[in-house]
Amino acid sequence: MTRALRKARHGAVLTFVLAGLMCGTFTVRLPALADRLRLPESSVGLTLLSWGLGALLTMQLMRVVLARIGSRGVLRAAAPLCAASLVLVAFAPSLPVLAVAAALFGMAFGAVDVGMNAQGSAVERAYGRPIMSGMHAGWCVGAITAGLLGTAAISLGLSLTAHILVVALVSVPAALALSRMHLPDPAPEAGEAGQAAPGSRRRLPGVVYLLGAVTFAAFMVEGVVADWNGLYLIGTLHASEAVAALGYPVFEAGMLLARLAGDRLRGRYGARGLIMFSGAATALAFLVVIAAPVTVAAVAGLFFIGLSVATISPMALSLAGTATREPGPAIAQASAMGYAGLLLGPVVVGFLSTAASLRVAMGVAVVLGVVIAVAARLLPASRTEIVPLRGSAEDEERSVPLAA
Repeated sequence: MTRALRKARHGAVLTFVLAGLMCGTFTVRLPALADRLRLPESSVGLTLLSWGLGALLTMQLMRVVLARIGSRGVLRAAAPLCAASLVLVAFAPSLPVLAVAAALFGMAFGAVDVGMNAQGSAVERAYGRPIMSGMHAGWCVGAITAGLLGTAAISLGLSLTAHILVVALVSVPAALALSRMHLPDPAPEAGEAGQAAPGSRRRLPGVVYLLGAVTFAAFMVEGVVADWNGLYLIGTLHASEAVAALGYPVFEAGMLLARLAGDRLRGRYGARGLIMFSGAATALAFLVVIAAPVTVAAVAGLFFIGLSVATISPMALSLAGTATREPGPAIAQASAMGYAGLLLGPVVVGFLSTAASLRVAMGVAVVLGVVIAVAARLLPASRTEIVPLRGSAEDEERSVPLAA
């Protein structure tokens, strides 16, 4: 194993950490933003819609962009822009301005998300074994940190604007430093040189779209928890703001534990079996949260939702990255489908909560868990293994001895 490859793995994990910190900060302070601007639940849903549309728009472009400049080039530009756009959210004085700021943040974050998953896939295929779940554990570390910092900021009386500004100021230099650690993306197969961009527009293998559907459902569940758990704990179970801010880091703690073990579990039980089990467990855990009569039980249920859903999207994106020689376009497609779920879920919950109640609306996630379990049965066994890269001997960063 080369030093460059180990460095690239560390850089990929830390990029996930940074992305989790920035997105988590936006998530945990969403109730405070809603309170400052006196927004009803439907307006919060529209803000999240703006964020999701921005992310989805960027992801639709990433199939071409990644084929031209690679994940390393995307991350070098998008990660600092993501931090800068977070500042715009902090200073938004009204709902229209907040919607625009959220859209810009979503556009930058969408590029970061696709770029870091494509970079993770390139590193994983160079290793020749599953490591994507462990990289996504880095996201959990960042999100948990965001939640704990949010709780601390609220307890210390730090203003919303000051809190987000500090996070952004730390994130910009960190993003620039990490950009030096990334690997170049895999080269096209022999005979395809110079045709990366046209190839990125060709129809991808059908399994990529099936994996995109699994990612859609998993991201939709994660979005429902991330964007509505705080308002659910405050509005339905009457928890304090400081206690409600703990819901998201508790959820992420469950995800972290599962993702740390996810690569080993995948090696033992296979991706298809693990996705099926995780989908069913997600449905059951969400039932616990919906039925919970008190805050403590609901927060505990959030931990088990995180434990159940954690490995689904990393495995789906990892498998999408192995479906073609160049992981970027396939991951961009699966991610775009996933973010459609991340976009749709919170908005659906927002409008259903207005029509019925937030408790009833969150039941959508139970159905999604069942959908994941059913969809996993359709995955072909031949597409559930890592396809190692055998790169050029002329580039040490693309060549690594594979473990026996």
